Formats: sequence, C-alpha cells, structure tokens
Amino acid sequence: MNRLVVQQTLTSDTAQSWMKTNLITREGYNRLKEELDFLWKEDRPEVTKKVAWAASLGDRSENADYQYNKKRLREIDRRVRYLRKRLEQVKVVDYAPQQEGKVFFGAWVEVENEAGDVKRFRIVGPDEIYGGVKDYISIDSPMARALLKKEVDDECVVRTPEGEKEWFINAIQYDQS
Repeated sequence: MNRLVVQQTLTSDTAQSWMKTNLITREGYNRLKEELDFLWKEDRPEVTKKVAWAASLGDRSENADYQYNKKRLREIDRRVRYLRKRLEQVKVVDYAPQQEGKVFFGAWVEVENEAGDVKRFRIVGPDEIYGGVKDYISIDSPMARALLKKEVDDECVVRTPEGEKEWFINAIQYDQS
C-alpha cells in the first residue's frame, strides 16, 4: 500500500499562530476585555442602527452607507468572536515575589550591548503587542527567550537572522499591581 505524505509548509501567519503563547499580563487581559466590552456594548449597537437606517432607504446595492456599515458590522463581529475565544484560551500571569531578581514573563528589562546601546522593554504575551507599543516584546521573540531566567549583570546571546548578538542585563523590574 502506498502512502501519500503531505508536508505542510508553515507560512509566517500559520507559524506565528502556531507558536503563539497563551500567556498574558493582567493589564493585557483587562485591555482585551475592555475592547470586547466596547465593541459589543457600544460600537456594534451604533453600527447596527446605521445599517438599519441605510437599509430603510431602499436599494441596498447602490447604497454606500449600507455597504460600508454592513462591512464594518462583519469586522466587529469577527473581532468579537476572536476576542471571546482568545480570552478563554489565555492564562493570566500575575506578579509573584519569587520572580524578583530574575527575568520572567511580565518583567521590565533594561539591556545594553557592547556598543553602549541601551534598550528597555517588557516581556509580554503576543496579544499585547499592537499599535504603537514599542517597549513591549513577545515572550516568543528570540530576545525574550534568551533573557528568561537570567539575572542582573548576566550576559545573554540572542540568535537572530542577522547573526548572534550579545546583551548585558542592567536592570530587572516588575509591576506589582
């Protein structure tokens, strides 16, 4: 009997969703919950009214208001479904005193390279990285993986597509809220 072996090539999208860690900080969870509440309780009802109003005007095929708001309603519904599903999947990680002194999820870390470049960022879940938040990095990133369980003054080597880079840990801090 011949067997057909199918090999799935991971695209960047499927690889990213496959590697997505289900951890989230309390602040990140609250932010996603607020977005869900806003979309469901405020934005969706408003857009639904606009769709009903535009539909009452008659011919829907040439009604730009109807088409635009109907599309917006689908986008809202898609995001609401995603947020509901994701909020059930994620595990909220709160601060624990045992974390002090080492880099773990939720830590603010200041690192410096040999050239003297200093960076400060927080290690968070992939759901918390969006928009203009430049000082958050995903727990799934090469930098975060290299930093985990390290202490102040430790050196870590980050393997990136551009090669290996050395960083030194200057400070570790946790939000204790």
